[in-house]
Amino acid sequence: MPLWLVFHPEGTFKTTETKQALAADITTLYTGGGLPAFYVVVNFITLPHTSIFVGGENTSPDKPFIRFMVDHLAVHFDAPQKLRVINKLDALIKPHVADKGYDWEFHIDETPRDLWKINGIVPPPFQSEAEKLWAKENKAVEWEGKA
Repeated sequence: MPLWLVFHPEGTFKTTETKQALAADITTLYTGGGLPAFYVVVNFITLPHTSIFVGGENTSPDKPFIRFMVDHLAVHFDAPQKLRVINKLDALIKPHVADKGYDWEFHIDETPRDLWKINGIVPPPFQSEAEKLWAKENKAVEWEGKA
């Protein structure tokens, strides 16, 4: 599961449409790699400008700061893949944040896959037939071999 937490100040991502556009692009990134769409979770967390500090200084409403925390559980990457992934995230974020003149940063955590369940079910191995069924059904379903 990719979990994205988008911490943003008031005045950014104001509408459902702007949130939906970013969430759709994020989901497409992962489904393009074979993951089920329902694995992708994006939470928008709106903060008052008075609650965002960078370098000990309160950020300006004229130059919003967006912070992305990304947690990967479904797939982990080796060093060359990590560089490709962060470059893809840069390109994905650019039209939604950078092109609007916002400051931003992200980081990616990789949580061990064996510490993850969906609806009480251990997800099937990456790119297995069972995971392909999950992608087709777009939901967790019982499968043989679960722990």
